[in-house]
Amino acid sequence: MSIAMSSSQPRVVLIGGGIIGLAIGWRLALAGASVDIFERDAAAGQRASRAAAGMLAAAVEAEPGEQPLLPLCLASREMWPDFAAELEAASGLPVGLRREGTMVVALTRDDVETLRSNYEFQRGLGLDIHWLTGAQAKEREPFLNPRTAAAVYSPRDGQVDNRLATAALRVALAKAGGRLHEGTPVTGLEISAGRVTGVQLGDRVQAADKVVLAAGAWSRLLPGLPVPPPVRPVKGQMLSIAMDPAAPLLNHVVWGPKCYLVPRADGTLIVGATTEEKGFDDQMTAGGVLALLEAAWRTLPGIEELPIREMWNGLRPGCRDDAPILGWAEGVEGLALATGHHRNGILLAPITAHTIADLVLTGRVDEKIAGFGAGRFARLGVVAA
Repeated sequence: MSIAMSSSQPRVVLIGGGIIGLAIGWRLALAGASVDIFERDAAAGQRASRAAAGMLAAAVEAEPGEQPLLPLCLASREMWPDFAAELEAASGLPVGLRREGTMVVALTRDDVETLRSNYEFQRGLGLDIHWLTGAQAKEREPFLNPRTAAAVYSPRDGQVDNRLATAALRVALAKAGGRLHEGTPVTGLEISAGRVTGVQLGDRVQAADKVVLAAGAWSRLLPGLPVPPPVRPVKGQMLSIAMDPAAPLLNHVVWGPKCYLVPRADGTLIVGATTEEKGFDDQMTAGGVLALLEAAWRTLPGIEELPIREMWNGLRPGCRDDAPILGWAEGVEGLALATGHHRNGILLAPITAHTIADLVLTGRVDEKIAGFGAGRFARLGVVAA
């Protein structure tokens, strides 16, 4: 999807080198902008982007109260095939897009009642989802718990390998002329007459015509923000199990009670994830791992004899309404926000990249993101913590 160009392309600094910052930077660089991305960590994309599972679950994750977010999620999900193809062609690297669909399974009578309620809500939104009996679910995935009572199948929800996609974006960005500076934290903003003119990098300043804040859970900690975005860290612990890639236990993304299971092409099975309000704590805990393993085993008993490959955690950037902050910042001209994606950072990467790049280049707020500006929190009486 092309980005409209202005007659004079700006110098743009992006703060944050996760998948959101990289995707926006790539789009801007393709449009001819001078792009510098500054990432506080020594390896970009090693926080929330690396920790994610890469689910493109716009339909099965639709929840009451989040209806305003649904059109954005659905639109971005539909952008992923073309986005993935373009990214693979630009980088020469795979991104692991898979489109087998997603299943949500129920094991007990209580699970079935919850599943039925969610199904009726999602069907009421016009989503393409289908009710399966337990037997039909096990026809699709024979290694599910024999007691599986029912399932919902979403044929258009899939997955992408977030680590592969992030690696591909790094290469594509560089080939397009963008620059990624790792281990280089931004220590403040340069603001003159109410307009951002650059960013502070310790004892030096990087001049910029426009700045995009895409620092995830760390976004509100940037010194010098007149109105910090109300983004908080939401901790998630995860682990992975090694399946036989020639005979995997799963092919679909599967949501079980209290866990989700995401199979990769190389046989890796991602198991996630806890949701914890623990600030910036990044410790793995025995209780978190135990809960994940128990929930995964109940859904897919065959994992019992398989080796654990890796354990990790990440910090989702959460907002009060679980929707991202997209648009111009409050209180300073020339500063755009692309943060607060919570559990939808991977899903929303294509549409965030397109709309924010267009915003920076033209000043136009795309109607798709018009309702997700920072001003909505002021209207609701929400202030940054």
